[in-house]
Amino acid sequence: SLYLRKVCACALPGPAHIPPAIINHSQIYPMNKIVIIGSANTDLCVRTPKIPRPGETVMGDAFRIVSGGKGANQAVAVARLGGRAEFVARLGKDMFGDTLLANYRADGLSTTYIARDDETASGVALISVDDKGENSIVVAPEANGRLSLYDIDRALPAIREARYVLIQLEIPLETVEYAIRKASAAGAKVILNPAPAAKLPEDVYQHIYLITPNETEASILSGLKVESEADAAVAAEQLMRLGVKNVIVTCGAKGSLVCTETGCDLIEARKVKAVDTTAAGDVYNGALTVALAEGKSLHESAEFATCASAISVTRFGAQDSVPTRSEVDAMLKEKSLNTAI
Repeated sequence: SLYLRKVCACALPGPAHIPPAIINHSQIYPMNKIVIIGSANTDLCVRTPKIPRPGETVMGDAFRIVSGGKGANQAVAVARLGGRAEFVARLGKDMFGDTLLANYRADGLSTTYIARDDETASGVALISVDDKGENSIVVAPEANGRLSLYDIDRALPAIREARYVLIQLEIPLETVEYAIRKASAAGAKVILNPAPAAKLPEDVYQHIYLITPNETEASILSGLKVESEADAAVAAEQLMRLGVKNVIVTCGAKGSLVCTETGCDLIEARKVKAVDTTAAGDVYNGALTVALAEGKSLHESAEFATCASAISVTRFGAQDSVPTRSEVDAMLKEKSLNTAI
């Protein structure tokens, strides 16, 4: 069985602040193209003292409309952190879709393969965030549910150029499976963030380079109870038996367990004051893919992603919380200095 090791990750250097203007790092950090396939939503967010129980009305104290959707969050994270990002998605022809498209372009995302749907609205998520930063989310997929095999075929020119293809499960599973097979056949390394969790055909796993479940998702996919680092390692081993090359189980404030054929390393995260955990996993996945595309090792990439995610939870909103490359690099430098001391 896989064995466990522990690796210290980075701490957050000082209080969070609003991200500065987006900087194009494409010349500083040359890399391969990253294609992100997934959902795009507008998030309607309310801060509340607590998450309401069924039948309960809770008075909120703040309301914001922000860009969200797991696929879009990850795509924006890739672009904002300096990656060459191509986003494959579907939006409605409505006000929300117009705004999202403009935001993606402002972040430097290529939008060539974002389709506009005449027959349905853009996706929407209703999000409540409590005083502890925990959230409750209800998603109306709308156009996301119509992302089809045709959309994947239309994006094949970009997929064939990509070194990494990043996918989640907020789009139809048929489309996910098709995209994984097409990307693998084209020579791309597929990274699957299996959220929200759903069972996949076993023969799909052999086409996945890296899968990144959280503890709950790892339990659902492996069929094993995951309540500890040791449990996560066993679940990761089960997924690798199905054919996945590598597994990273994200464990919230405990960090992330990076598992390869040689064993598992826990990349530890230091505690930060969480304001909103929405999109923390998406930021992690986007940052992870950027680092891998730059040629960093899986463990180095996980440390980079841990830093990006740590910054994101100190801010409110999904894409609003995504840090810039300079912020993450500064945190990594701070960690390196602390280690040297």
